[in-house]
Amino acid sequence: MFIGIDLGTSSIKTVLIDENQKTLANHTENIKLLNPRSGFYEQDPESWFIATIKCFNKIRRDKPKEFSAVRGLGISGQMHGATLIDKNNQVLHPCILWNDTRSTKQCLSMEEKYPSLREESGNIAMPGFTAPKILWIKENEIEIFKKIYKVLLPKDYLRYRLSNAYYTEMSDASGTLWLNVKQRNWSEGLLSLTELSKDHMPNLVEGSDVTATVSKKLANEIGFDNEVIIAGGAGDQAAGAVGSGVIHPSQSVISLGTSGVYFSPIENFVSNASQAVHSFCHCLPGTWHHMSVMLSATNCLDWISKMFGLSISDSMIKVEDYSNNNFEINATPYFLPYLTGERTPHNNPYLRGSLHMLSTSTSIEAIIYSVIEGISFGIKDGFEAVHSVSPKSSQTYLVGGGSKSNFWANLITSALNQPIIVGEDSALGPALGVARLAMLATKDYTKEEIVKSMPIQKEYNVSENLFERLDKRYQTWKEIVVANELIAKNLMEK
Repeated sequence: MFIGIDLGTSSIKTVLIDENQKTLANHTENIKLLNPRSGFYEQDPESWFIATIKCFNKIRRDKPKEFSAVRGLGISGQMHGATLIDKNNQVLHPCILWNDTRSTKQCLSMEEKYPSLREESGNIAMPGFTAPKILWIKENEIEIFKKIYKVLLPKDYLRYRLSNAYYTEMSDASGTLWLNVKQRNWSEGLLSLTELSKDHMPNLVEGSDVTATVSKKLANEIGFDNEVIIAGGAGDQAAGAVGSGVIHPSQSVISLGTSGVYFSPIENFVSNASQAVHSFCHCLPGTWHHMSVMLSATNCLDWISKMFGLSISDSMIKVEDYSNNNFEINATPYFLPYLTGERTPHNNPYLRGSLHMLSTSTSIEAIIYSVIEGISFGIKDGFEAVHSVSPKSSQTYLVGGGSKSNFWANLITSALNQPIIVGEDSALGPALGVARLAMLATKDYTKEEIVKSMPIQKEYNVSENLFERLDKRYQTWKEIVVANELIAKNLMEK
């Protein structure tokens, strides 16, 4: 038996699988997001551990025999978060999260001081990454900075609470700006930018390596009968890719959750930092991947739904009815999904969302449609940036909350001009992925045996007619983006 834990932004998901990768149980616990002021996003690291134990207890109640027989677990997590630990293993500050934008100034400073930063890290300096957050702490909360003993990514703090050991792995470490991604090792030069050294970093392993075991005391309290190994694990997107079986360049995956991500494995390291494409290590040895990231995806739909007093499911019903009634696509507004800034390909934390071409006849349904379309165009924008340096895949999976909507899946398929597959258990992708890594860590299984594509639930094919209509709107949408960037720049300068 194996457990996968996915530490997300809004919840902890856990899944229990057997040796045949059959899902036996799963449970989700919500966690609180802190927003102390505009652009600041934080979480209490201890809340992750508390939620995980609640998940364990629920699964143990549901499947007591199977739970007690667990041999290994893996952890995936939201990337880039800065969890600061002192010499007494105490948390110094709420974890600063991936969507926090307070360190924009520090990013500019890092690039100026270290001209080879992009070449060495494979990435552009972004406020979402870990290193600039540490510079912000140094410049604004110096007493906390002086006490830093270790800097841990979210999933690695959870690993510490389960095992008392400090480890991370390649895929998550790639998002710190401290890793030489091509060489798969910490960079002393990049670390020196933040006045840190390798001593401040956790031990670095591959995602399918054993890092530690669940502490004996905790194992007894939880109800594990065996020594339970903890695999290296993965950042959330790499974990989701392994859960979907996406590890080859012929494959890719779109994750349509709080953020929107396009993930594409590559055989050899190559970067496109100028367009803010993330060039990261994959979580399996000797592999890498490209990733485009839009900061706001389904949370845009959540936002507009709340504005109209609707649930997301109600909004989807409305827009599907609207589309089935032969709506005029060119009469709908244009939406830019930049509610919290944007990464790929614009790397601009000052961009904001906007609706264009409203009229007195614009309906609620038309606005909801424009939001869904705008998110889909944001995915396409990143998709094009990724494939400006790597060939397109022939097999693309869609996972996350947005994958549940036939309407949305069809829209993305035709917008990208790329067939899309929705697999079974796609919602559990990251948790399943790290459970698979835990299986590999035992050395009882091969990669070929374990990392298989998930069974197909539904396939979506491109509608040429819809593609042509969407492509025309996409070209206009891109013109609006350019104009919006100028507005954002002018406002920033004021």
